[in-house]
Amino acid sequence: MKKSILLIIFMNISSVSFGQMYEAGISIGGSNYVGDIGKSNYIYPNKIAGAAFFKYNSNPRMVLRATYSYLPIEANDKDADTDFRRDRGSSFSNTINELAVGLEYNFYEYDLSSDDKTWTPYILLELAAFNYQYVVTDSSPDAYVYDTKNSFSIPFGVGFKSKLAGPLAFSIEAKFRYTFEDDLDYNNDTITDLNFGGTGNDWYMFTGFSLIYTFGRPACYTNGL
Repeated sequence: MKKSILLIIFMNISSVSFGQMYEAGISIGGSNYVGDIGKSNYIYPNKIAGAAFFKYNSNPRMVLRATYSYLPIEANDKDADTDFRRDRGSSFSNTINELAVGLEYNFYEYDLSSDDKTWTPYILLELAAFNYQYVVTDSSPDAYVYDTKNSFSIPFGVGFKSKLAGPLAFSIEAKFRYTFEDDLDYNNDTITDLNFGGTGNDWYMFTGFSLIYTFGRPACYTNGL
């Protein structure tokens, strides 16, 4: 009996440890922001952005992923959909560097080593740390002192992925980040020219295409996750 239990445990550990597949890839697309300046469209990519990622497929439905993203953002009130913002005429640009980790959940079982499980839509939820520039103070009218700081965001999104050929696959993804900051656009309530009002925190987004390389042993998943 003890030998049987040990054998079952060993087989499960082996299938988890050695039966996994990994993915690595790059993404190219566009980034945008929603806050106190410009448009309020959540999918409106207006700057070229990119990312690199690594994924660990724990089973055909659940994926652990880590991503570095380079996300320039900019907005201009001339593109806004309200008269108030168009009359104000403010604009800004900033650059976000982000590291994110989280979960990707496939709606269908996904396994490139199979013949019939080679595509699926998916959703994702992550936690991210990001770095960006903000205004500390003004040294003179229209001359500002900048610095950088780190903060956190909660990225979530949707996507679709499918096999291309052999170990290569592609995905199309839209990811939205809710931040705990209100100064990605340099909003500053102590500087009159940069006090844009509003009480909501800023968002930033990425929409793009990914090329994915899959490697590791052919999958031999357990039913654990």
